[in-house]
Amino acid sequence: MHCAHPVKSRQRGLSMIGFLFVAVMLVIIAMLAMKVVPAYIEFFGVKKVLADMAHQSDLRNMSNGEIRNDFDKRASVGYVKGVTGKDLVVDRRGGVPVVSADYTFRTRLVHNISLVIDFSASSDPSSAPPQID
Repeated sequence: MHCAHPVKSRQRGLSMIGFLFVAVMLVIIAMLAMKVVPAYIEFFGVKKVLADMAHQSDLRNMSNGEIRNDFDKRASVGYVKGVTGKDLVVDRRGGVPVVSADYTFRTRLVHNISLVIDFSASSDPSSAPPQID
């Protein structure tokens, strides 16, 4: 008579500790995303407003105050709240005004830990963001 030995198989799957670890990591990533995504949505709104202003035909004839007021009007339509016309820098070298905005987004993550993101947008697509020393 042939005696069959039972084949031992290893259990496969996720243990409770592994599941909790994965769940905590997903919660942390979701929490960061909920804090960071609105900042980037606003940044892309600022970039869009500045790009639209760059294609405006009478930008060259506008004063700095008119440029700032125009930005404020466009920003209110584009749901941009963190940057106002006062935050803009208008550079008139080279004949065509280049409008740029450098600003910092800061939000609290947990207790005394904050997230800080620096944004730089310009109406000149070839301008490079400033280098941090």
